[in-house]
Amino acid sequence: MGPKAKKPGSKKKKITKAERLKLLQEEEERRQKEEEEARVKYEKEEMERLEMERIEKEKWQQLEAKDLERRNEELEELYYLEGCFPEAEKLKQENRLLSQWKHYIQCDGSPDPSVAQEINTFISLWKEETNETFEEVIAKSKLVLYLIEKLKLILLETPPYDLQDKNITQYQGSILELQELLHLKFNIATEILLRQASTLADLDSGNMEKVIQDENVTLYVWANLKKNPRYRSVRFSETQTRFELPRILATSDIALRLLHTHYDHVTPPFPVRALSQERTSTEAHFVEGEVNVVETEIPEDFEEEHKQRENESISVHEEEIKIEEQVDTEVQRSSVQEESKATKYELEMKLLSETVTAAQLLLIENTSEKPYFFEDDEVDTCQFTMLGGVYHLDILELPPQCKPVKGWMIMEILKEGLQKYIYPPGTTEDFETENAFPPVEVILEVHENVIFFENPMVARWDAEGKHWKTDGISNVSYKSRERLITFNLETFGPVTLIQDTHINMPYQSWELRPLDVNKVLLTVITVFTEIQIQIKEDLCMLASIKLDDKKHPSVLEGKWMNPISFIIALKEAGLNIFPTGHSHFYVVINHKVPLVEMKACRQMALLSSAFAFGWSRWNAHCDSKKVVLKVMEHLAKEEPIQNPDWTLLMFSGDRAQRLKIDEYSETFSEALKEETEFHSTLYHMVKDFASKEAMEKIRSSNCQFINSVCHMLLSIRLFSYS
Repeated sequence: MGPKAKKPGSKKKKITKAERLKLLQEEEERRQKEEEEARVKYEKEEMERLEMERIEKEKWQQLEAKDLERRNEELEELYYLEGCFPEAEKLKQENRLLSQWKHYIQCDGSPDPSVAQEINTFISLWKEETNETFEEVIAKSKLVLYLIEKLKLILLETPPYDLQDKNITQYQGSILELQELLHLKFNIATEILLRQASTLADLDSGNMEKVIQDENVTLYVWANLKKNPRYRSVRFSETQTRFELPRILATSDIALRLLHTHYDHVTPPFPVRALSQERTSTEAHFVEGEVNVVETEIPEDFEEEHKQRENESISVHEEEIKIEEQVDTEVQRSSVQEESKATKYELEMKLLSETVTAAQLLLIENTSEKPYFFEDDEVDTCQFTMLGGVYHLDILELPPQCKPVKGWMIMEILKEGLQKYIYPPGTTEDFETENAFPPVEVILEVHENVIFFENPMVARWDAEGKHWKTDGISNVSYKSRERLITFNLETFGPVTLIQDTHINMPYQSWELRPLDVNKVLLTVITVFTEIQIQIKEDLCMLASIKLDDKKHPSVLEGKWMNPISFIIALKEAGLNIFPTGHSHFYVVINHKVPLVEMKACRQMALLSSAFAFGWSRWNAHCDSKKVVLKVMEHLAKEEPIQNPDWTLLMFSGDRAQRLKIDEYSETFSEALKEETEFHSTLYHMVKDFASKEAMEKIRSSNCQFINSVCHMLLSIRLFSYS
């Protein structure tokens, strides 16, 4: 079969060279046209962008110029408003003096612990008292504990610039002496009790058992009178406290004592942080100099003026003029004295304001050095907190028992007093088996007023190293519902329960809400709990605690205390939301410059009677020189915030602005909200959108209330630890 015939017209027309050149030329022209259009479009967009930038820059410059123009006025107003802080401090000083005077006029026989002579006399007289029973010592211990707490509060409440080194040494020495004497008295009372063990023996077991409970101390004593090896389990009646004794102890002439002090007099106190006195003393000298100039120079001017007037007087009216001049001079002298007093007061308040500011900065200051290197098993007291008091566990040698003879009680008193039974002994050569001295199993009741968010750890006191250690303790188990902790103890001595100090840090969120004038509610939410704190006037109160979204009862609820006492009480209850200078070594924090944080807290406190503040997630996205927070006006009394309309503010210490973004924006931006300005202070930024009623509430706020709110905010450090 032959090839197919080609259809007519199927042959492709060949493009000529001229046509190809024409096509290429058209394509080039089209490309150039597109490039030109793109260039024109780009130039237009660039011009528009530059114009927008120019307009924005002009607007920004206008805003900056406006801010600069009113800056001095705003700072002066803020300085006037922040005069409440030195005023509150002055009231505190007056209250401290008043309390000393009240104590003096009470004449109730109790010593003033701040007066060395009185406290030393009290200690000496109590040392002379002998043969006190345990009940008598417990009764006296209430006063001793009060004196110790009062001295501790003096050290904590007195501003650093008012504390002298000699006073710090005196107070700390008195505290230590009172603590040691109190424990000595408990030992002597225990010895007196154990001498009578045979008369107090249980009819069933033949051994002596005694439990004495008090609000501050609980004593458990067991005397092994029968030495029956079958009685190896010692359980104190009506309690869950129990000891499982090894055979060697069950057959020994011993006594067990568990002295549970609900306070901690074992852990060494942290050193008191003192403020540098150099600047303060210089400023004080300057103030005194200024006042002296006012007091000495002005009266001389009046004397010269008085002489001139006398020379110009007319002899006819000499007596009348003299009388008038005397009156004028007296009026002028009194006015000068008033001016002098006013100047002195103004300079004094200026100095006090600076020292108060320095003390507030000290509250949020981070230490640059981590605590010293700890030994193996040593408890880092900056990382862990001792809770629930101290359990003094002792095995004692049973003293000679009193014997009735012809109506008399014969008692042998050992000169060396109460002696501890060494377990295990220093040498074990006389004993055959290696396991002759096994650990003692101990079951303790945990203090009901303490909250543990995780299973507590057990630590023992190392008397030689003067620190807590976790070695020598094994098989620790905790029953949270029954509040019982079980462990095996190799050697006896003081034992305590510890918890991570920073277990509730960093915080998840927070809110400060006004309840009324001079009354706010501060809520801090952590991983484990929600804590609500009420602040009213110069007092604080725990409003509620929530664990697992359920309200948890606490003995602190409803108790009003001053801020420092309140902070101590919360820490002792296990509710620690108060970072220390070392906390940043143990918690991943959102570091903020202390000065910025302090300024923000001070101005929040000023506004807290009428404005609510809240945590913002963007605070972690801005740099360390700025803080971001939510704010809104809230005038409803005692009512929660309904349908909150928060405004987002950013503050750098010397500039505050409203942000364009909100809490639900995708990315962080420092762009200024449209049709808003920025101000030199947070106070004036909020004032821009505040109502008249809100400003009236703010102006009527009490200086002590503002100071208390500020102190609490600085102590919790909301911006750095959330």
